[in-house]
Amino acid sequence: MKKERILSLIFALVLFVSLVPPVRAAGAFEVNARAALLVDVGSGETLYEKNAHEHNYPASITKVMTALLVLEAADAGKLSLDQEITASESAFDNLAADGSTANIKPGETMTVENLLNCMLIVSANEATHILAEVVSGTVEAFVQQMNERAEQLGCADTHFVNPSGLHNDRHYSSAWDIYLITCEAMKHEKFMEICGRKAYTVPETNLSKTRELHSTNYLISTWRTGWPGYFYADARGIKTGSTPEAGYCLVASADRGSRKLISVVLGAERVKLEDGTNDTRSFSETIRLFDHGFDDFKSMKLLDAGEPVCEVPVELSSETNYVVVHPAEGLERMVPADLTPEDLTRTVELTAESVDAPIAEGDELGTITISYGDTVYGTVPLLALNDVSASWLLTKQREVKVFLAKPWVKYAAIGTAALIVLIVVLRAAALSRAKHYSGRRGGYSYNGYRGRRKR
Repeated sequence: MKKERILSLIFALVLFVSLVPPVRAAGAFEVNARAALLVDVGSGETLYEKNAHEHNYPASITKVMTALLVLEAADAGKLSLDQEITASESAFDNLAADGSTANIKPGETMTVENLLNCMLIVSANEATHILAEVVSGTVEAFVQQMNERAEQLGCADTHFVNPSGLHNDRHYSSAWDIYLITCEAMKHEKFMEICGRKAYTVPETNLSKTRELHSTNYLISTWRTGWPGYFYADARGIKTGSTPEAGYCLVASADRGSRKLISVVLGAERVKLEDGTNDTRSFSETIRLFDHGFDDFKSMKLLDAGEPVCEVPVELSSETNYVVVHPAEGLERMVPADLTPEDLTRTVELTAESVDAPIAEGDELGTITISYGDTVYGTVPLLALNDVSASWLLTKQREVKVFLAKPWVKYAAIGTAALIVLIVVLRAAALSRAKHYSGRRGGYSYNGYRGRRKR
């Protein structure tokens, strides 16, 4: 019976676990930048990464964190987006003369929302300092808050020195940390609304007439280049950045159908092509990343929570000799677009070759791992599909068998047997001696002669 159960288990595993797929040629995909990251937002899966946790200078991508803190302050009621702010003289300290600007002047009054537009659309450095002072009182206090918030978000490779991203050797982040910060900022509709604008008209202020802002993000606006080559119809923002030390940087998002991607490119170059045009690779490489994510990956259901996976042999039950197991949950992942279910490997690992009843529905009896080559897509617990009751008689038989198999019981039995044998031997010896003495007494002759009587 046990052999039959083991053979049944092996048959089930062969039936449900596919063979390792053959190695297929895959085209190498490499991004021309110091670091890069592509994440599918819906599943949270990383589709591509290059030096994603390496320290790099983020340049003006820093302003994503600045915007996040401003919007969180607004949510907390510490300020309002339509609140008018007058730029202080101190807000213009430590700004590079050739840095990005919206030409805001000390003493100029502008709403918080318009300052956000200046900061996120044209990367105005003075706007970041003005907003920092509004939120925290001083730029220094705001920077401390930036670092605290980064730590809260799980950023392990980030340290801010200023709210604008102007170069400082101690001001750094990583592609992964920028992704974490951006995901949090994207929860605010106003952030995405502003980041997705091609252009914006700032109303007249006390010191300036209306001014036109045009996005520095070539994926959504061709105004600055006059060349449509970077335009990406699915792009939805988000923020550019560049300094000589940081190179050209871009964090961007794109939607296609129900899918959303976020990409980060850090430390890209601007190169002159053979036709004499310049290629700013923060944009061209981001386009390649998006095409790679949308075209080369698809969502596939790898496991259904209700599907039977295999039969696990059951002991101590008179009603059945196996229980069916199923995945604890479904598994859906992003996989290469040309991958088929037949290419996948299903590896079943049971907690034991057989299990003892009683078994309750939902008991974990093993795991199933779905993989392709070196890529593991997930491991899911396997649960019993139904209850299996235990037989009282089989259970007692097992208990007796287990009891008798204990070493001390064996030794006690041997000792008892030896004692019985000794007793029997001693008894037999005693009986033999008794018989011997009894035989001697009965052997003396008696004929009635009492000797001669004296006269």
